Amino acid sequence: MALPTADVMPAIAPVKRRRRSRFFQNRKAMAGLVIFGFFCLLAIFGPMLAPYEPGKRGSELLIGPSADHWFGTTHLGQDLFSQMLDGSRSVMLVGLVAGVVATVLGVLIGVTSGYLSGLGAESLSALSNVFLVIPALPLILIITLSLPDTDDMTIALVIGATSWAWGARVLRAQTLSLRRRDYVEAARATGESTWRIIGFEILPNLTAVIAASFIGTVIFAVLSEITLAFIGVPGVSEWNWGAILFWAQSQQALAQGAWWWFVPPGVAIALLGTGLALLNFGIDEYVNPRLRSSAGTKVRGVKMRVGYTPVLRGSDD
Repeated sequence: MALPTADVMPAIAPVKRRRRSRFFQNRKAMAGLVIFGFFCLLAIFGPMLAPYEPGKRGSELLIGPSADHWFGTTHLGQDLFSQMLDGSRSVMLVGLVAGVVATVLGVLIGVTSGYLSGLGAESLSALSNVFLVIPALPLILIITLSLPDTDDMTIALVIGATSWAWGARVLRAQTLSLRRRDYVEAARATGESTWRIIGFEILPNLTAVIAASFIGTVIFAVLSEITLAFIGVPGVSEWNWGAILFWAQSQQALAQGAWWWFVPPGVAIALLGTGLALLNFGIDEYVNPRLRSSAGTKVRGVKMRVGYTPVLRGSDD
């Protein structure tokens, strides 16, 4: 096969750079990435930037937002802004670790059971079905309460180890569709090994599904940990956003008009979920040309006529 000439090579690099930059031109992806990056930075530097000790009591009891206390105080005079900053690390740690663990398990089990055949593949598929029908949150609660020592990392591992079934099921279905494609059959006919076909032919076409599985698991892990903190499961970080909501509910903050006690953690949870969802939409549009946004493409003089199909010129690919 003839190699690209020197005249062709310079033209390839701009095309690759344009395709790489398309992701960063997607508004949904950029908005989600900015929100997600903000919470990651908050998890890293937030506890160091807290103006007060989260558990330190003060004389200003249940006051609204002010210059000294940006998010107000609790019934014990504790600074809510410091509690929010300190709790962000626990939320992000559990979400990211659980997302990585569940995604790795989902890819290993889902792709393997979808590409291979035989008793082993059927056993992995049956295992996915079993975990799929078990209620996730009660299972997480039972396992967490059964462990002698529980911390944020343990909770993250438990959530990740019990939340992979949905992603594995979707990946198995996609792999079953991809394994009979022409390019996979051609790679198999040339003598490529099974794991090389999976790694270089199957997995690149599952990028959007894997990304969606990871982001969905992160959202589920964040909500699960906040729920565990809200119901008082031991081992969760003391100033988790769910713990803040627990104390606000137990002290009847809504009845007392202390909206600043429960609104900030609720807004933070909603904003984090929105950022992850936007990032998921952006990745999906980047990988799938059919969903790719046509932002920046101007349509001039397109008229619908009977018997003709309008064609837009000047699009990327």
